[in-house]
Amino acid sequence: MTGEIVLSAIVPVHPHPLLVPEKNEGWGLLRQAFTTLRQRIIDSGAETIIIYSTTWPNIIGHQLLADPNPKWTFVDADFHDLGSLPYDFQVDTNLTHAWHNANERRGLSSRTVNYHGFPVDVGSVVSVSLLNPDNRFKVAIVSSNIYANRSETLVLSKACLDAVKESGKKVAVICAMSLSNRMFTEFIEPNEDRIHSLKDDEWNRKILELLEKGRLEDIAQLSRQIHSQIRVQKVVSFKPMWFLSGVNGQTNNLKGEVLAYEALHGAGGAVVLLTPTENSAGDKEYDEDDAEVFSGDRSVLEGIEDRGVTTTTATSNEDDSNKDTAAINSQSAPKPVGAYPHARKVGDLLYLSGVGSRTPDTDEIPGGPCRDENGISLDYDIAAQTHMCIENVKRVLESAGSSLEKVQDITVFLIDMDRDFATFNQVYSEYFVDIKPTRTTLAINALPTPIAVELKVIASF
Repeated sequence: MTGEIVLSAIVPVHPHPLLVPEKNEGWGLLRQAFTTLRQRIIDSGAETIIIYSTTWPNIIGHQLLADPNPKWTFVDADFHDLGSLPYDFQVDTNLTHAWHNANERRGLSSRTVNYHGFPVDVGSVVSVSLLNPDNRFKVAIVSSNIYANRSETLVLSKACLDAVKESGKKVAVICAMSLSNRMFTEFIEPNEDRIHSLKDDEWNRKILELLEKGRLEDIAQLSRQIHSQIRVQKVVSFKPMWFLSGVNGQTNNLKGEVLAYEALHGAGGAVVLLTPTENSAGDKEYDEDDAEVFSGDRSVLEGIEDRGVTTTTATSNEDDSNKDTAAINSQSAPKPVGAYPHARKVGDLLYLSGVGSRTPDTDEIPGGPCRDENGISLDYDIAAQTHMCIENVKRVLESAGSSLEKVQDITVFLIDMDRDFATFNQVYSEYFVDIKPTRTTLAINALPTPIAVELKVIASF
């Protein structure tokens, strides 16, 4: 019998829903959502709960808790006034050691931790206490390496799947995390709790909207852009999206349900249930590297520009290909708003990241932004934005040694299809009427910067 992931979920890490749910309506709603999630886990037939917690950070490799019976009392460093958190739970040591072995087979640095009194983190303690108060399930807990990039985290998730399948068990995967991370730096009264900034709340709600549609892989791919826009830049908070995407097969074939979204001392806390289905958003919209084995290079310096065009080369891990890949950045185009390159060369093809209508150097938006800093809609000139967007695509292509004439496929993102499609199409035809690449046009709610159009392009050399 092959093991499987029967459901996955996101839960908050702060102790308020566990210790003082009665002091704030939102904290109480999160507590109720934990209770609902616990019942869903029971109904799923899960035998083990895996916890990936952002509050167990580490630097060297990946750590797995292997103490069969962790038993201690946790006191939160920031919220010790709320009370202590005693814990006593059972670890699935067979699954833990299988996961450790699978990590090493896939090239990851991995170790198990097994000694009395090892300080289990707050996110794991809160998750175990509220989802498994009677030790109905055994658990497996993994750390979150603060330097691991998306490829390394993806390999970790694939090693996890290896171990789950080998175990023959039904498993629920829980990621303990915050959404936004901007917390109040002073103590507040419980009734004063709120999401710290409007920008954080805006991004939180966009993430939750995608999760409700089952579009987990899309969030994983957009996480770098989201990270660049929120008030406190902590990539560790988006690693769970990469991890959850990996254990769910890197698709959007999920059913999402937001059980609660509330403030926790200024940060965004949510309980979100994700279950496999074939009737949701379908496969991911675009691809990134699909690593199978960790090569030891986290590409820490990738994307740092010197002058002109910058390339970073890496050899593919695919057994059936010896082609090199190169990440490409161009100074003649607007700088990326996240940790991704303008383009990536793979064999004879060039894959561009989403290109918008910002002006190089100044970041101004021709025709004006589509919304102000408070999210209020503004009037804008879609023709001017479309011209700049295509010119930016041209700059990236030419920096990489390609051109508009060699474009093979275009994906278009418009924030207002009814308003803008006809004008966009007219400007588009000025550039591509003779080239005729394949094209898909999608309507979306918003883009990370206040632009109205973005293009994703594949070209040849």
